[in-house]
Amino acid sequence: MAQREPYDGGPVAALRRIAFLLERARADTYKVRAFRTAAAAVLPLPAAEVTRRTDDGTLAELPGVGASTAEVIADAVRGVLPERLARLEAEAGPLTDEGHALRARLRGDLHSHSDWSDGGSPIEEMAFTALELGHDYLVLTDHSPRLKVAHGLSADRLARQLDVVDAVNAHLAAGAPEADRGDGFRLLKGIEVDIVDDGSLDQTDEMLARLDVRVASVHSKLRMDRAAMTRRMLRAIENPFMNVLGHCTGRLVTGSRGTRPPSDFDARAVFAACAEHGVAVEINSRPERRDPPGALLALARDAGCLFSIDSDAHAPGQLDFLVYGCERAEAAGIDPDRIVNTWPRERLLAWAGARVGS
Repeated sequence: MAQREPYDGGPVAALRRIAFLLERARADTYKVRAFRTAAAAVLPLPAAEVTRRTDDGTLAELPGVGASTAEVIADAVRGVLPERLARLEAEAGPLTDEGHALRARLRGDLHSHSDWSDGGSPIEEMAFTALELGHDYLVLTDHSPRLKVAHGLSADRLARQLDVVDAVNAHLAAGAPEADRGDGFRLLKGIEVDIVDDGSLDQTDEMLARLDVRVASVHSKLRMDRAAMTRRMLRAIENPFMNVLGHCTGRLVTGSRGTRPPSDFDARAVFAACAEHGVAVEINSRPERRDPPGALLALARDAGCLFSIDSDAHAPGQLDFLVYGCERAEAAGIDPDRIVNTWPRERLLAWAGARVGS
């Protein structure tokens, strides 16, 4: 029998890494959940108990741990690389051939979701993964209340979430070297706010003012008449609380939800307004979106727009999707300095807050 490769990461790290790689490969949610649930079950246990259960074969008696996850835990406890992890690492590889130079310049991600709305993982897991990926910042942008299917946040729930963000940042700062505590990773307060039919934003001005960055997106009535959709988007762009125009056409080009054609609007007028008001056009990196389409991406470039390359991650492993958007931005010849998440955090925050304070 071939000698197994050594592993010293521990069982929780092994389970988290397997979940990350499965999410990155867009595996079925139920497969990912098994590994994240097992990691949560093992995390609070004393190391001695995990070792004892490994030795006596009772790991699978723990709630949330099954036969396959018990095998991963046992291997990690014994200091050998779990076979499932080894296989996934071997299969992983780069997601794209291009885009890596620009990806190295990105400092963060302005569009991500947690299990407070329609994401699959807790806020802290999204933050920890972003930190592990080398981000300087991640903006948490769960949905607004009108999007009930995505468990959108009311003003009260959003207020409670902001306290959680503060707690996560305090925890990360406490664990960082003293020299890095002012400049280290930070989870930023945000929202993906719905652009309502009349162009208003689906959250109170009071709550929007408490946020660092605001992504605004159309999620309903995507087949609205061209003139009405244009008016809707233009009114939203004029709102001083709007920073990023999310997945502007709403199209779907592949994936489990099927396909959906792009919405119809006067793109020249919309992108001219974005350029005028300093609103960034999102290059949405989700493979099923690839939004905006190539022709509109070139139109926004030529209009002088700013851009934000975002993962729109609904799971930690999807935070790695950024390179898909980087590949498209490089191909379109977009100047990296026009991409707001290449900017240092203080420059980003000054830009995002400039219209609110004017």
